Amino acid sequence: MMLGIVSLMLFNIADSYFVSQLGTHQLAALGFTFPVSFTVISLSIGLSIGTSATIARLIGSGNESGARQLTTDNLLMTTLLMVTIAVLATQMIDPLFRLLGAGDDLLPYIDQYMSVWFGGAVFYVLIMVSNSSLRASGDTRSPALLMGISSLLNFILDPIMIFGWGPVPALGIQGASIASCIAWGLTAVFALWNLYFNKGLLVLRIESVSVALQHWMMVMKIGFPAALSNMMTPIAAAIMTAIVATHGPEAVAAFGVGSRLESLSLLANLALSMTLPPFISQNFGRGYVDRVRGAYLAAVKFALLWQAAVYLLLLLFAGGIGSLFSDNDSVISLIGLWILIVPLGFGFQAVTFLTASSFNALHQPIRAMRISIFRLFCLYVPLGLLGNYLADLQGMFIGFVIANMCTAAMAYWWMQRHLKRL
Repeated sequence: MMLGIVSLMLFNIADSYFVSQLGTHQLAALGFTFPVSFTVISLSIGLSIGTSATIARLIGSGNESGARQLTTDNLLMTTLLMVTIAVLATQMIDPLFRLLGAGDDLLPYIDQYMSVWFGGAVFYVLIMVSNSSLRASGDTRSPALLMGISSLLNFILDPIMIFGWGPVPALGIQGASIASCIAWGLTAVFALWNLYFNKGLLVLRIESVSVALQHWMMVMKIGFPAALSNMMTPIAAAIMTAIVATHGPEAVAAFGVGSRLESLSLLANLALSMTLPPFISQNFGRGYVDRVRGAYLAAVKFALLWQAAVYLLLLLFAGGIGSLFSDNDSVISLIGLWILIVPLGFGFQAVTFLTASSFNALHQPIRAMRISIFRLFCLYVPLGLLGNYLADLQGMFIGFVIANMCTAAMAYWWMQRHLKRL
């Protein structure tokens, strides 16, 4: 799953790199699409979490036929939902992006990109939901391979569609969107083929509309709160970025580098948060609560030890990391300050999102959402603001660490209490 996550990161990097060759306006237009595309991505993550937890529990309880029918119904309903969203959103591109602050000079490029992207998003979400169905059955290799294929296809098609090649005309920023859609479309076909022929998790029939809706609601009961939780993270990040901006552009640059380092530092535990839930859901469905507890405790121990090792590595190479991203002494110094303080809380941050994913796997999505709300808006943002007031950026960074420590302690206690009750 780590390889799969890296391939998704490369997918976005490739788009940004090739579009940047077209000019500043096109790159700025691509930047404006992020909030909208992230909303769709958050929805797909929520659907994936709900799918994985529901199917894995059915498989664990021995209801293989129910798992097949739910997988089929879920993919059908997901397709109908995304087609509806794509049709409606395509009609609202101009007013939506004007609301986000896009000017007349950027709207033509945004329209070219998003008018195609919304259609391709149907395939993207299908891939995510199909992959979560595969993980629910215990297969983590196929999803990683499919994400790798998607990233490779996009990397090959991007320069061809953007700049033209042979009979293919240069399509500019719209070419980047078309390349993504083709890559997603082909990967979605591979994913569905794998589900039907190799895993036997699809059936070519629908029992009834009422059963399909019932299955859909089972997935959305977990998926909707999970999607909302994902949407909260960029909101909190935007608030803190605005506060950091009061310290000058150097601070914003260093904070941006820190955000990228955070994603890389947590990579292993992010992958673990995708593979732990199917294991928990299957054993929960079978009634093996001791195995659930054992898996959760092992994940917590790994998270703390792994992130401690990552912290030591970051400290060791702190000077080199700063100079790698900037030649400005102030920026390098602030990156060093970030590395010294913020990664101390990464182990606790990992415990927090592993606990939230475990609650989702145990069909307790509201508890998982409460953990996210508590961390971001009761501790992370308030303590960051307080720390900034008391001791500027250093205080803010310390506030982040304290927030992660307190949330992890609360989440761990809450999970232990819930498992004891089970």
